[in-house]
Formats: sequence, structure tokens, C-alpha cells
Amino acid sequence: MIALACDHHGVALKQELMKMLDEMGLTWKDFGTYDANNPGDDYPVYGYKAAQAVASGECDRGILLCGTGMGISIVACKVRGIRVCTCSDVYSAEMSKRHNNSNILTMGALVVGNEKAKMIARSWLNAEFEGGRHQRRIDMIEKIENGEDPEMEKGK
Repeated sequence: MIALACDHHGVALKQELMKMLDEMGLTWKDFGTYDANNPGDDYPVYGYKAAQAVASGECDRGILLCGTGMGISIVACKVRGIRVCTCSDVYSAEMSKRHNNSNILTMGALVVGNEKAKMIARSWLNAEFEGGRHQRRIDMIEKIENGEDPEMEKGK
């Protein structure tokens, strides 16, 4: 299941992505916001809920949107176990999954248009983590999350 969340800037794009996910046969859960006309809706609330759902395993991955994709990515990165990629191109989205095993994609609804956003999302959703040498780096990221030095090996 894909967690979806956005601020008021991302409502229309989120609706387009919902249609795309339906066409791809993927399930999704919408964590809000729902009102494009309410700039008082705060993206940290919705981004946090979606990131928590991914971190807990309720959802497999997430796609989060705000005006630039940056603010909501900062929120999601605060949740342990989340690896965000903020993308405005297809190649970066694919590589973030293949090499970094990103589990949340953020995009700027004011940065990318609907069609490009769908291309980016499809690329990210279809990419698979390569593992191998990249897993070692994910393990290092997890050490940092736990307050450990990524160069320290246990027993040394």
C-alpha cells in the first residue's frame, strides 16, 4: 500500500497520482490534506502521518507532495526508518530506489507538472533495490539513526 499526503499545493497532483496508482493496480491510503483552498493546512501534520505509516509497515512506501517537495521531505526524514528522495526527474527517482532503497518519494507540485510527476512516480514505483554494496550503505545509515558511528564495526 502506498501512503499519500500533501499540503494544499499538492491536492490536485495527489488526485492525479491516485488515478495512476489505480491504473497500476496499486492500493493507496490518503493521509490528507483534502482541501486545495486551505493554506492553513500544515504539511508537517500530513507528512508525519504518512511517514509513520511507512515506518510502521502499515504502508510499504509513500508519495508526499508540497509546493517544492522540500518541506514535506524534511518532516518525513524526522521519522526513524524513513529514506526520502525529493525528485524532479525520472533518473534520480529510479536510482534513489535502486541504490538508496528510498521508501518515500517527495515532489514539488509547483515544480513538476502532472505528466512529469506521473513519470517520476512510475519510475520510482517500478524500480527495485539492488542490495549488495548498497545494503552496506543502508546499514551505515541505520547506524547513524541509532546514534552510532557508521565506521565502527562491532567488536573493534
